[in-house]
Amino acid sequence: MQESIGAYEAKTKLPEVLRRVAAGESFTITHRGNCVADIVPHGTQGYLRTQTVINNILSAKKHHVSDATLHALQQVGRK
Repeated sequence: MQESIGAYEAKTKLPEVLRRVAAGESFTITHRGNCVADIVPHGTQGYLRTQTVINNILSAKKHHVSDATLHALQQVGRK
């Protein structure tokens, strides 16, 4: 889970934030309450993008074929 920190706090505590990121933590930087940036460990962005794509594929509507339709298609293919 990402921790949110303000831009000023991130600036003043940058060395600590970088040590925590190097240890595997992630942060969302906010400016006046709006999310503006994510700080994640190097190399994880590709992993996160891949996970998002996989989740989108898995959540896509799957087509279900009834047994009768499947049997009819098998019979057509045998002719």
